Amino acid sequence: MHEELQEGEPLIRPSSTDHPLYDQVVEACRTVYDPEIPVNIYDLGLIYTLVISDDGKVNVTMTLTAPGCPVAGEMPGWVADAVEAVPGVREVEVEMTFQPQWGMDMMSEEARLELGFI
Repeated sequence: MHEELQEGEPLIRPSSTDHPLYDQVVEACRTVYDPEIPVNIYDLGLIYTLVISDDGKVNVTMTLTAPGCPVAGEMPGWVADAVEAVPGVREVEVEMTFQPQWGMDMMSEEARLELGFI
């Protein structure tokens, strides 16, 4: 179920960057790799939004490099397993989206450097 964006809303919702667990959740996401690309999914820009509630529930909105990615069915589980291991996280829900579509410009500078794009 996808919500329609209201005019002026960002394509990617903001993350809970001020939550005390945010950095640990990001580091957990960095332990998950796309099997076809030697860079973690966070630095690839596949994690769009991390929303963390006060009671330890984490909602992850993520995408894939392409809708036909061979691990499309498995990667959300890998992300959920990694994030659930963070102390203080009570529950994890991973939502897959293709809006906006992933592009190389979403990669971190480190990822682009590692893959030889800069």
